[in-house]
Amino acid sequence: MKNSYLLILLILSITFVTSCKENKKKEVVTTEKGYSVEPKTTTINWIAYKTTSKVPVKGQFTKLNIENNKKSKTGLEALNNLKFNIPVSSLFTNDTIRDGKLKKFFFGSMKNTSLISGTIHINNETSGTVNIVMNGISQVLPITFVISDQMVTLEALMDLDNWQAQTALEALNVVCKDLHTGPDGISKTWSEVKIEVATYLKYD
Repeated sequence: MKNSYLLILLILSITFVTSCKENKKKEVVTTEKGYSVEPKTTTINWIAYKTTSKVPVKGQFTKLNIENNKKSKTGLEALNNLKFNIPVSSLFTNDTIRDGKLKKFFFGSMKNTSLISGTIHINNETSGTVNIVMNGISQVLPITFVISDQMVTLEALMDLDNWQAQTALEALNVVCKDLHTGPDGISKTWSEVKIEVATYLKYD
């Protein structure tokens, strides 16, 4: 009888241990790898223009915030419907005086200018749009891009008039009159701005 009890206990113990191991195996979750946008490996450059000769003035925004970062199967999916914002305070042109004028007189003449926000929409493998919100106005900006594995380069040509930035441009042109005056004696600040973005997608 004693041996029978021992045999029963042994069987119950083996069943319990096996059951625990099976439960542990079921709890293991495999996570698939995917692409996502990494702010730290993203650069946002812009080129503005002054004088009637259209002399380029280069700068960048050094900070990017992603509002709905996600992991996707492809680079296109990672970009599509991505929401972001750019703090205006991160503007940088390698000239502190110019930076101050742009922040105070250009962006300072706009509404709700602490952030520039947007949402990317992909049309196909080389083009799309970005809904940019600036100066309290939302407008569609066409974009073109190239994706090579994890590297994405994006370009756009922005007309600030579409965001009703005429007053801001005039305010900037007043304080930069001499610097924006060419050999013809005309002071001009263009409404056209070229945008160049490069991002190295995260893959994990």
